[in-house]
Amino acid sequence: MLSQTDKRRAVGPRRHRGGALSWTWVVFSSIAIAGYFVGQYGEGTLAELAPDNVGLATTYAVRPWPVQIAFYDHIVFAGLSLVLGPWQFARGLRRRRPGLHRAIGRAYMICIALGSVGAFVMSFFSSAGFDGFFGFCSLDLLWAWTAWRGYRAARERDIRSHQAWMLRNFALTYAAVTLRLWLGTLLVAQLPFVQDDVAYQQIWNNAYNVIPFLCWLPNIVVAELMVRRRGLPALRLVEPPRVVRAAE
Repeated sequence: MLSQTDKRRAVGPRRHRGGALSWTWVVFSSIAIAGYFVGQYGEGTLAELAPDNVGLATTYAVRPWPVQIAFYDHIVFAGLSLVLGPWQFARGLRRRRPGLHRAIGRAYMICIALGSVGAFVMSFFSSAGFDGFFGFCSLDLLWAWTAWRGYRAARERDIRSHQAWMLRNFALTYAAVTLRLWLGTLLVAQLPFVQDDVAYQQIWNNAYNVIPFLCWLPNIVVAELMVRRRGLPALRLVEPPRVVRAAE
């Protein structure tokens, strides 16, 4: 029979490979979506892209210019945060190049600070109506808040809390990827019922109306499970009772 040490050695590499594969998937999916997310709007103005139904151009091409500025602000800085975020979880980078880790972290925080402002403005003009406003506005506020908590924990040298908050934060950043994964899945699931253009528009609306919540709620649940699995400070709805010792 294997000793406990042998068992840990046998399990350890598998976990390491699994973590490396997960991180690799996150990196490539983040870069791919960020490139597509930003690149599609680099081919022309919103007014020029709207007739071809490119992304969100149809929705925001008719908005006032301050809203369009907020749109481009979010597109650029959310895309950058999606590219920078995964590298904060590269253990080798943290251990061997702590200065670079901190520099990337600062750039990531700046991108969130700027991108969240644009996202907040955009949420008032979402094509998903009230669902879009409440879903995307909640996502944006939590995105900014978790980033602030992670930054504050780092400033206080509370590394374990910093790691926990940044896991939660990147789960919200990664909503840009899961949004498109869920949208594609929901559209494909409804394709057997498509018979004409009207039906296609209906299934698109059906899918997109739940996306404002679906793109991030499962992510934050998974992030919290990861926080607990790693033994990091978890969120608690109720603080544990304090033990008061009687005076001796």
